[in-house]
Amino acid sequence: MVEVWGIKNCQSVKKALVFLNSRHIEYNFVDYKKNPPSTKMIAEWVKQKGMDKVLNKKGITYRAMSPDIQKMNENELIALMSENPTLIKRPILIDQDILEFGFPKEGYEKFY
Repeated sequence: MVEVWGIKNCQSVKKALVFLNSRHIEYNFVDYKKNPPSTKMIAEWVKQKGMDKVLNKKGITYRAMSPDIQKMNENELIALMSENPTLIKRPILIDQDILEFGFPKEGYEKFY
């Protein structure tokens, strides 16, 4: 089953869900404010995709703490993202061999 992680009121998440619904793709939505991913899960995402793909540098949370974040190592960033999931790019699409961050429509189109 496809999993979509994010926040319901996020515009990118809404676009991704509309895309999946329009193609009749069933998914399980995980609100990561209510159910944050574990540090182990985030570490695996970073291992697969790299910190630049996982860390949401455009978000309000990041900008509010940017000078402190820039001094952190990877493990500290992973722990911080688990505590503050809005630091993770959204949506996160997970399906078998697929791990996609954000909503690049062309990226989703190559999968579905």
